Amino acid sequence: MNRMAPVAGGAAIAVLAAVALAGPSAARDDGIPAATPVGAPQACISRSRISQSLVRSDSVIDFVMLDRKVYRVTLPQACPELGYEERFGYALSIDRLCSTDILTVLRNTPLGRGASCGLAPFQQVKLAGQPKQRS
Repeated sequence: MNRMAPVAGGAAIAVLAAVALAGPSAARDDGIPAATPVGAPQACISRSRISQSLVRSDSVIDFVMLDRKVYRVTLPQACPELGYEERFGYALSIDRLCSTDILTVLRNTPLGRGASCGLAPFQQVKLAGQPKQRS
Protein backbone atom coordinates (compact mmCIF):
# COMPACT_ATOMS: atom_id res chain seq x y z
CA MET A 1 0.00 0.00 0.00
CA ASN A 2 1.34 3.43 -0.91
CA ARG A 3 0.78 6.42 1.32
CA MET A 4 1.44 10.01 0.50
CA ALA A 5 3.31 11.96 3.14
CA PRO A 6 4.99 15.36 3.33
CA VAL A 7 8.66 15.76 4.15
CA ALA A 8 8.95 17.40 7.54
CA GLY A 9 12.09 18.45 9.34
CA GLY A 10 14.86 16.10 8.25
CA ALA A 11 12.66 13.02 8.43
CA ALA A 12 13.41 10.30 5.93
CA ILE A 13 10.18 9.53 4.14
CA ALA A 14 9.75 7.17 1.18
CA VAL A 15 7.48 9.60 -0.60
CA LEU A 16 8.87 12.98 -1.57
CA ALA A 17 7.20 16.28 -0.91
CA ALA A 18 8.80 19.32 -2.41
CA VAL A 19 9.43 22.60 -0.70
CA ALA A 20 10.58 25.39 -2.95
CA LEU A 21 13.80 27.22 -2.23
CA ALA A 22 15.15 30.42 -3.72
CA GLY A 23 16.17 30.00 -7.36
CA PRO A 24 18.97 31.56 -9.37
CA SER A 25 18.94 35.32 -9.81
CA ALA A 26 18.47 35.17 -13.59
CA ALA A 27 14.73 34.91 -14.24
CA ARG A 28 12.15 35.38 -16.96
CA ASP A 29 9.36 37.94 -16.60
CA ASP A 30 7.26 35.33 -14.77
CA GLY A 31 9.98 34.77 -12.16
CA ILE A 32 10.89 31.30 -13.44
CA PRO A 33 14.65 30.92 -14.09
CA ALA A 34 15.44 30.79 -17.78
CA ALA A 35 16.56 27.34 -18.92
CA THR A 36 18.15 25.76 -21.98
CA PRO A 37 17.11 22.18 -22.84
CA VAL A 38 19.85 19.52 -22.74
CA GLY A 39 19.09 16.39 -24.79
CA ALA A 40 15.74 14.71 -25.27
CA PRO A 41 13.01 14.64 -22.60
CA GLN A 42 12.85 11.55 -20.37
CA ALA A 43 9.76 9.67 -19.28
CA CYS A 44 11.11 8.92 -15.77
CA ILE A 45 13.78 9.90 -13.25
CA SER A 46 15.06 7.98 -10.23
CA ARG A 47 13.28 9.16 -7.05
CA SER A 48 16.22 8.22 -4.84
CA ARG A 49 18.52 10.48 -6.91
CA ILE A 50 16.39 13.62 -6.36
CA SER A 51 18.21 16.08 -4.11
CA GLN A 52 15.49 18.74 -4.05
CA SER A 53 12.39 19.86 -5.89
CA LEU A 54 11.83 23.52 -6.65
CA VAL A 55 8.26 24.59 -7.34
CA ARG A 56 8.53 27.53 -9.71
CA SER A 57 4.82 28.12 -10.43
CA ASP A 58 1.50 26.32 -10.75
CA SER A 59 2.90 24.54 -13.81
CA VAL A 60 6.71 24.37 -13.53
CA ILE A 61 8.80 22.21 -11.18
CA ASP A 62 12.59 21.80 -11.30
CA PHE A 63 14.00 18.54 -9.90
CA VAL A 64 17.64 18.91 -8.84
CA MET A 65 19.44 15.58 -8.79
CA LEU A 66 22.30 14.45 -6.55
CA ASP A 67 24.71 14.95 -9.48
CA ARG A 68 23.38 18.55 -9.80
CA LYS A 69 21.60 17.90 -13.10
CA VAL A 70 18.27 19.71 -13.27
CA TYR A 71 15.14 18.23 -14.83
CA ARG A 72 12.28 20.61 -15.53
CA VAL A 73 8.69 19.43 -15.71
CA THR A 74 6.17 21.74 -17.32
CA LEU A 75 2.76 20.38 -16.37
CA PRO A 76 0.25 20.02 -19.21
CA GLN A 77 -2.18 22.18 -17.21
CA ALA A 78 -1.66 24.52 -14.27
CA CYS A 79 -2.08 22.75 -10.93
CA PRO A 80 -4.18 25.00 -8.65
CA GLU A 81 -2.32 26.31 -5.57
CA LEU A 82 0.94 24.50 -6.42
CA GLY A 83 2.86 27.77 -6.87
CA TYR A 84 1.32 29.21 -3.71
CA GLU A 85 1.80 26.20 -1.43
CA GLU A 86 5.16 25.28 -3.02
CA ARG A 87 4.94 21.66 -1.91
CA PHE A 88 3.46 18.43 -3.14
CA GLY A 89 3.43 14.72 -2.51
CA TYR A 90 3.10 11.61 -4.62
CA ALA A 91 2.85 7.86 -4.13
CA LEU A 92 5.09 5.43 -6.02
CA SER A 93 5.29 1.68 -6.21
CA ILE A 94 8.82 1.76 -7.68
CA ASP A 95 11.82 4.08 -7.27
CA ARG A 96 11.00 6.03 -10.43
CA LEU A 97 8.98 9.18 -10.81
CA CYS A 98 7.41 9.18 -14.27
CA SER A 99 5.51 11.53 -16.54
CA THR A 100 2.43 9.33 -16.04
CA ASP A 101 2.43 9.82 -12.25
CA ILE A 102 0.12 12.15 -10.33
CA LEU A 103 1.18 14.74 -7.75
CA THR A 104 -1.06 16.19 -5.05
CA VAL A 105 -0.63 19.71 -3.70
CA LEU A 106 -0.06 19.69 0.06
CA ARG A 107 -1.90 22.56 1.70
CA ASN A 108 -1.21 24.13 5.06
CA THR A 109 -4.80 23.63 6.21
CA PRO A 110 -6.56 21.07 8.40
CA LEU A 111 -7.62 19.14 5.28
CA GLY A 112 -4.03 19.18 4.03
CA ARG A 113 -4.58 18.11 0.42
CA GLY A 114 -5.25 20.21 -2.61
CA ALA A 115 -5.52 19.47 -6.30
CA SER A 116 -4.09 16.34 -7.90
CA CYS A 117 -2.37 16.90 -11.23
CA GLY A 118 -0.61 14.84 -13.86
CA LEU A 119 3.11 15.24 -14.50
CA ALA A 120 4.79 15.53 -17.91
CA PRO A 121 8.14 14.46 -19.40
CA PHE A 122 11.31 15.44 -17.55
CA GLN A 123 13.47 17.75 -19.65
CA GLN A 124 17.07 18.10 -18.51
CA VAL A 125 17.93 21.80 -18.55
CA LYS A 126 20.80 24.15 -17.85
CA LEU A 127 19.48 27.02 -15.77
CA ALA A 128 20.70 30.52 -16.56
CA GLY A 129 23.76 31.22 -14.43
CA GLN A 130 24.22 27.55 -13.54
CA PRO A 131 27.71 26.02 -13.88
CA LYS A 132 28.22 23.52 -16.70
CA GLN A 133 26.63 20.14 -15.92
CA ARG A 134 28.29 16.78 -16.35
CA SER A 135 26.78 14.55 -19.00
